[in-house]
Amino acid sequence: MLKMIHTMLRVLDLDRSIAFYRNAFGLDVADRYEMEGFTLAYLRNAGNGFELELTTNRGREDPYPHGEGYGHLAFSTDDLEGEHERLTMAGVAPRDIKSLAYGGRPLARFFFVSDPDGYQIEVLERGGRYA
Repeated sequence: MLKMIHTMLRVLDLDRSIAFYRNAFGLDVADRYEMEGFTLAYLRNAGNGFELELTTNRGREDPYPHGEGYGHLAFSTDDLEGEHERLTMAGVAPRDIKSLAYGGRPLARFFFVSDPDGYQIEVLERGGRYA
């Protein structure tokens, strides 16, 4: 069986993005590779083995367009209000907490934040589908 291991985002300022993901979501650099023309950094936390790969291309000055296909990354938490407050205090500017229902039953409680490159990140309350 296949195992999903990482997703990759292209970022303009690698160190700024690493600091954001460390401060906002507790991801640390597991590996970093300085290649000719680009750098790869793999970030993860103790919660699981899935990694976020950040790639930056040397000499790039313009932000990467996200296009219409990119949606968001998602993290889950047991304490949605606490994470919202923590990110607010960290200056990350989370948007308001929202609720979503399906078939008349609660499906999700969540909020979104943006990373330094404008990628959207959803923070979901654990439970049900999002345990």
